[in-house]
Amino acid sequence: MTLRISASNRFGLALTAALLAACASTPDGTGATAQTAPEGAFITLPEGRVHAVLRGQGPDLVMIHGANGNARDFSFDLMARLENDFRIIAFDRPGFGFSDSFGGPQSPLEQADILRRAAAEIGVETPIILGHSYGGAVALAWALRAPDTVAGLTLLAPASHPWPGELGLWYRLSASALGQNLVLPLVARLTPRAAIERGLTRVFAPDPVPEGYLDHLSLDLTLRLGQLRLNANQIDALKGHVEAMAAGYPALTMPIEVVHGSADTTVGLEFHAARLAREVESARLTVLDGVGHMPHHARPDAVIDAIQRTYARAQAQR
Repeated sequence: MTLRISASNRFGLALTAALLAACASTPDGTGATAQTAPEGAFITLPEGRVHAVLRGQGPDLVMIHGANGNARDFSFDLMARLENDFRIIAFDRPGFGFSDSFGGPQSPLEQADILRRAAAEIGVETPIILGHSYGGAVALAWALRAPDTVAGLTLLAPASHPWPGELGLWYRLSASALGQNLVLPLVARLTPRAAIERGLTRVFAPDPVPEGYLDHLSLDLTLRLGQLRLNANQIDALKGHVEAMAAGYPALTMPIEVVHGSADTTVGLEFHAARLAREVESARLTVLDGVGHMPHHARPDAVIDAIQRTYARAQAQR
């Protein structure tokens, strides 16, 4: 299945191709997480707990993962490359990874509020925020909601704007009552690992999937029926949310570095990153030639350079 935000009516974010085309769970369909231990710490809020992987020392760098992923997408490689320069806080978004669901589907603005409150609980005040794909929408929502609490943004293939056309049939179905209660449970129980690997190959294309990535991401943690349902609902509602958010982007003044691959068929460059760079004076776009949807795995040095530029610009602005 090919997924993209484009006029072709096909849509996908981060790991959606693998996760909605194929997922693994326990026989009862719940996707229990007994096999995978948390890498990080739990931050308790009145409504539930947020899980965060914490590494390194230095200025604060918050990381927000994409659709139906978790913080392990960053702990696979990127965090180790940065932990000598930053204190890194990689969150599991509400309802993903080990974080509680906080009542089910939330808008990017509501997710940003939860993560901002969790960050404040551990002393994070004005971080650099990195967001990938759907996580880019959450990072932008954080900046819109509380601009004084954000030093700068580094956005990787962000879903930032409404796109032409509607969701493809599979995504409309997966968010429907039929899809939520019949189709996704069947897919969750019956799909083999090989299909998941093929889905990841399409998400990373034309770049290779790093060896060991799928095992590190953790099937029993990430590919769960409840998480698939939540992810489908969030994707189904995303276009309306970013359409409402986009009007506020030109008022953002913090440094914004955007990195997007020219070969990304998951989130369309022209509909999102390029438009953001045109509309926001403080946004600077770096296009990685021939790179797909996962630049932090395909070109980690370019992503690290963008993070360092964000930090340097934030320091200069202060």
